[in-house]
Amino acid sequence: MPGGRRGPSRQQLSRSALPSLQTLVGGGLSNGAGLRCRNSGVVGLSPPLTALITPEPVRHSRIPDLPLDSNLLFEALLFLYLLVALFVQYINIYRTVWWSSYSHPSASTSLNFHLMDYHLAVFITVMLARRLVWTIISEASLATPSSLVRYVALIAVRLILLTLCGWVLCWTLVNLFKNYSVLNLLFLGYPFGVYVPLCCFHQEGRAQSAPSDCGFSEQDGSDGPLPQSKDFLTLLRENLRDQFSSPKHIPTHSCPPSPELIRSEVEELKTDFNRRIKEVLFNSLFSAYYVAFLPLCFVKSTQYYDMRWSCEHLIMVWINAFVMLMSQLLPPSYCDLLHRSAAHLGRWQRLEPGSYSNTPQHIWSESTIWPQGVLVRHSRCLYKAVGPYNVALPSDVSHARFYFLFHKPLRILNLLIGIESSVVLYQLYSLLRSERWNHTLSLGLILFCNYYVLFKLLRDRIVLGKAYSHPLAGSLGFKSQ
Repeated sequence: MPGGRRGPSRQQLSRSALPSLQTLVGGGLSNGAGLRCRNSGVVGLSPPLTALITPEPVRHSRIPDLPLDSNLLFEALLFLYLLVALFVQYINIYRTVWWSSYSHPSASTSLNFHLMDYHLAVFITVMLARRLVWTIISEASLATPSSLVRYVALIAVRLILLTLCGWVLCWTLVNLFKNYSVLNLLFLGYPFGVYVPLCCFHQEGRAQSAPSDCGFSEQDGSDGPLPQSKDFLTLLRENLRDQFSSPKHIPTHSCPPSPELIRSEVEELKTDFNRRIKEVLFNSLFSAYYVAFLPLCFVKSTQYYDMRWSCEHLIMVWINAFVMLMSQLLPPSYCDLLHRSAAHLGRWQRLEPGSYSNTPQHIWSESTIWPQGVLVRHSRCLYKAVGPYNVALPSDVSHARFYFLFHKPLRILNLLIGIESSVVLYQLYSLLRSERWNHTLSLGLILFCNYYVLFKLLRDRIVLGKAYSHPLAGSLGFKSQ
């Protein structure tokens, strides 16, 4: 009735009521963090709800052991592909109209052999074989000789092989110095001149190998670079060793139980992944440069060649070398390792300041495993948990990038299949429309190599697609602390 005392309305009762347990999960109240409501007040609860309700355990699929080419076999196949691509480029540059009348002596052959510089071809071949030679030496060094005679023979073979490669390089360089100007000779070592300032002066907490367990006692979870600095010669020697041989050690994942160990493991894997990507980019560009670009730099001004077709061949060689190195340096077991670590890391989505004003918000704590859907405050910004487990630093862009790349285990493999399939389809289209004999021959040889790479990628995709479609089979899980 008018003037009487009214009872609390339904809206007022809802404001004064305590939030539900589901919205308080992962609040980290045991660490002193509070619950931030609409009136910006902090409410403390006892006992802590993180001890009562935990996120769903992370479950990993067990993938089969797919066959992977050994380092020696892969380097031999890559060297063979690069030799074929170099031969194709020489055909594109020095082809002749050999079917015409023999009015000119060079028309009796399919190529202008008298215009080729064999010293340059030998120099390029030795440079392309550097990884194969180093792999042969490394594999032979790992073998334990049973007698003194075999040990002495092994040392002698290594010295002879290295001496032969060095002598051939010196012999070709001396002859090239006699026939060409200094400007042309600068192109011979241009990749090394670019690699030294870009890679050797950049230190990012370089680690030789990630530990097999998650007890990072030497780094105590720090995100900064290693405290010990290295001089230029040490960095140059380590980087050149990485370019000569593929990394053989693959880290392992053991489901670390604490957020600090998870973030430390992610930092180690991120450093190792960046090192592998740097090696892939440099070696693919190195191969394309010496195979397709360097022969064009030493062509005489009176020699005519199809510039468009040669540049197109340069791009194709770079893409194919990139895919081959990616499939070898990032095998399915390594991608699965990154996927498992990303599943434990999680990701935060930044929200607008005025959004979710009526939803309970928490103060982010580095020692708490946050479940999906929780809102936290960090550095005066509002974030929402996206992954099932979330221990990433909300303001760290590298954590968000790591989760985006690897939370889907087949993302990298699908990307490589898409790139290689596009290259194969384009080459088939070009083969159907080709009218010159050198185009048909070059496309046929390159396609034969691309079919093998595409076959391995599709085989891995079919097997892994079936394995990841059953996440509960052979799963590994743990409860958050």
